[in-house]
Amino acid sequence: MPDLASLGKALFLAGAALAALGLLLWLGVPGLGRLPGDVYVRRGNFSLYFPLATSVLLSIVLTLVLNLFLRRR
Repeated sequence: MPDLASLGKALFLAGAALAALGLLLWLGVPGLGRLPGDVYVRRGNFSLYFPLATSVLLSIVLTLVLNLFLRRR
């Protein structure tokens, strides 16, 4: 049977992380989404935006942060 105190702590931390992420998305991060490696193509009625550099940057940052948190165990 899992310890309810540790489950409560994990749920609280997950909620706090989601709230922080929501706040960042709501306020916007300056420069994020318009990096030099992002692809934007516009031809007539068609436009395509593919945030390649933004995706790579976010992947690296999230990997580092998750490694820091998960290695503490």
